[in-house]
Amino acid sequence: MNNLSKRLLGFALAAAALTCFFGESEAQARGYRQAYSSWSYHPTSTYYYSRYTYQPVVTTTTYHHHYCIHYPSRPRYVYYYNPVRRTYWGRYDLQEAGYSMLKKEDRKENLDDIPESAFPKPAPMPEIPESTDGVRMKPPTLKDLPKVEAATDAP
Repeated sequence: MNNLSKRLLGFALAAAALTCFFGESEAQARGYRQAYSSWSYHPTSTYYYSRYTYQPVVTTTTYHHHYCIHYPSRPRYVYYYNPVRRTYWGRYDLQEAGYSMLKKEDRKENLDDIPESAFPKPAPMPEIPESTDGVRMKPPTLKDLPKVEAATDAP
């Protein structure tokens, strides 16, 4: 397991513990089927993250979550990470306002192991994970995501 994977796993475990400690998630507390948390900064890994909480089946009280990860070194994208499968499964393109879903064989634990060519052209948001009623995910909430500029190679 590489350092990024270890950090993400540690973060996922800490977030799960906090959720258990504080009770209901933001989505549950507000009665929403899907919701994004505010953005936070992970200083040791130098990325921003938000929690996407969703209800796969509207008639149940069970909520699941994935993480949205925004790297300042890749300012155009918000990547979606499944903490159960421990893989990145797609990304939201901030410029195109569309989503690129990775094929199952292209989903990896380490983002650097996914070639740029594996991401298809941005399209509408996918359906809520594990759902069967055709309701699409809402795009990520970007209101409190800090503006970051692309890194340059200039000295």
